[in-house]
Amino acid sequence: MKPTRSVIPSPNIWHWPQVYELENNCQDVDGAVFASLRHHADWTGRDVLDIGCGSGFHLPVFAADAASVIGVEPHRQLVAAAAQRVRHLADVQVRRGSAEALPLSDACVDIAHARTAYFFGPKSAPGIAEAFRVLRPGGVLMIVDLDATAHPYGRWMRRDLPDYDPDAVETFFGRAGFDTARVDTRWEFPDRESLRAVLDIEFTAATAAFAYASTPGLALDVRYRIHTRTKSSGLLLG
Repeated sequence: MKPTRSVIPSPNIWHWPQVYELENNCQDVDGAVFASLRHHADWTGRDVLDIGCGSGFHLPVFAADAASVIGVEPHRQLVAAAAQRVRHLADVQVRRGSAEALPLSDACVDIAHARTAYFFGPKSAPGIAEAFRVLRPGGVLMIVDLDATAHPYGRWMRRDLPDYDPDAVETFFGRAGFDTARVDTRWEFPDRESLRAVLDIEFTAATAAFAYASTPGLALDVRYRIHTRTKSSGLLLG
């Protein structure tokens, strides 16, 4: 299935997949995001969809407990990388497709997970609607994004995206029926060169240089927002 024209390239993972792999290994070293996700919707024994799965970094985490896992990714090379990563895992599939046109049938999964893919409020609406199409009644959509209001990392984001309004995005999710939780995480790098490489793919050259000079040591504090919404079961209780 070909991705739709609305797919926006993710420049970090699409152009620097090896550095992005390094970044994934250094992010949230204490596992706070996955702990929060499991608290909101435990995927044990359930069917999971990872939207925008990239090179499949998170697929094995879900597969350890889920009944089945499907990763969907628009970029052909990343689909191949994800499929290679999970080739020995039973009940895990990787399919090519976009968030706005998921290659799945209606009501076929229990959990839909999307990480750092829905930043832009109303522009995310088609993808959210599509996620709810493939969720079963009682299923949960879990959207993880970076909180641009917190810690130096959030300030660096706003420096590069002056028109981005994190409060407006949060208002959009609230009006769309999502609950929002904030999760503080710790990123830890093996050396300063790795820290600089990750900053270089996440920010403009000027902001990356500023962030690097502003960061002593090998760790960053980064806050995420987790937006969750449950699909109605359709039952009317008297």
